[in-house]
Amino acid sequence: MATFRIAPSILSADFARLGEEVRDVVSAGADMIHFDVMDNHYVPNLTIGPLVCQAIRPHVQVPIDVHLMVKPVDRIIPDFAKAGANIITFHPEASEHIDRSLQLIHDSGCKAGLVFNPGTPLHFLDHVMDKLDIIVIMSVNPGFGGQSFIPEALVKIATVRRKIDESGRDIMLEVDGGIKIDNIAAIAAAGADTFVAGSAIFGQTDYKATIEALRLQLAIA
Repeated sequence: MATFRIAPSILSADFARLGEEVRDVVSAGADMIHFDVMDNHYVPNLTIGPLVCQAIRPHVQVPIDVHLMVKPVDRIIPDFAKAGANIITFHPEASEHIDRSLQLIHDSGCKAGLVFNPGTPLHFLDHVMDKLDIIVIMSVNPGFGGQSFIPEALVKIATVRRKIDESGRDIMLEVDGGIKIDNIAAIAAAGADTFVAGSAIFGQTDYKATIEALRLQLAIA
């Protein structure tokens, strides 16, 4: 039976009380904290850096899943590792040497992964599956929270699930973007096991009830 993980994205949290927010979602049942890093270069938005990761690290014991939407990526990877990240993922378009960037993440003591935008082909996986702990499928175009799920992502998720199963490796398959109570079951059925939810959780008044409702849908997936 699949192990499902729910990773609230702090992109939709109240930044004026971020420590309290991450404690609250973990108490409500979150498995990970998803940390979106944008540079206003690779994506048209600017968010947060290693100092914020370091600030929230003492507030939670669960893994911090850092999604780097920056270009280039290598310079910033060790900084996030030192700040307390457990997982670091990046977009293949943002690295000149994908294998080297993945190895840098591992050498920094973190799990490593690649992130695929809706229009990014999957051939980047062909020669680095042995270095991946996680693969992330973007079901929206990166840069902003609150977007709607792109249905075509289900096809991509199913394709990646087959690749993971054929590899025989224990690789997480995470989906990021537009995940809600009414579509999480279909996303799980396509093969995902880790679900990033921003406004679907932080936009609600009762985090525990929302996460329980998501898990209820996963139970019937």
